[in-house]
Amino acid sequence: MGTGNESKLNNLMRMPRGIVLTSRWLLKRGYSYELQRKYRENGWLKSVGAGAMIKKGERVEYLGAIHSLQHQLLLSIHPGGKTALSLLGKAHYLTMGVESVYLYGKRGEKLPAWFMQKDWGVKVNYYASSIFPANLGLIEIESAGFKFQISNAARAMMECLYLSPREQDLMECYNLMLGLNNLRPDTTQELLEACNSVKVKRLFLYLAEKVGHSWFDYLDLDRIDIGKGSRHLADGGVFVSKYKITVPAALEQND
Repeated sequence: MGTGNESKLNNLMRMPRGIVLTSRWLLKRGYSYELQRKYRENGWLKSVGAGAMIKKGERVEYLGAIHSLQHQLLLSIHPGGKTALSLLGKAHYLTMGVESVYLYGKRGEKLPAWFMQKDWGVKVNYYASSIFPANLGLIEIESAGFKFQISNAARAMMECLYLSPREQDLMECYNLMLGLNNLRPDTTQELLEACNSVKVKRLFLYLAEKVGHSWFDYLDLDRIDIGKGSRHLADGGVFVSKYKITVPAALEQND
């Protein structure tokens, strides 16, 4: 192997551990498809699907793949909802069996085939929607030596409510909201104004007011469009006239 290729291999081995290396990204950095093939044949790289590889001897988890989706493929796909709240230390719950992770992206974005086909040891739930501008309310965190973006606590809570009541229990949302006592009113206000889901905005405001968080008093409700008409979210539930939503009786009675 020539000196130039040796230098490239050394640089490759110095890349962060625990991430996926995509072929397109490596190509832009001077690693031809032929060179990538040689690395695989020599055992320096291992394929994890079409167009995706990991370095020899490494075990890559789903967060390492998320880093690659964001930093190499420039996708907005990120951990959100309960997963983001858990990563932020805002949600503590036991999982029975395989852990579920919740990923969100903008409408039209798809997870690459290699991501979907790889067994990450977790159940992946992915939702593409346009309820928020793609990068609004995302924050960067670091884990295991690499960085990636996740939803901040306010956006993550709203992403939970986006799935309710069919895929996310509203009583669990109430319990999650209880732990969000230190949200920033300014960033929360921005998210609520930008949110395209009337259901999400009404439920978020209802829960925040119900649990009595002090930051709720600093929101400018006149600037938040909660639409018209009623939203029925529970059979046999209780109608909350202020927010024009029907919620489970157990939730409305919980103080």
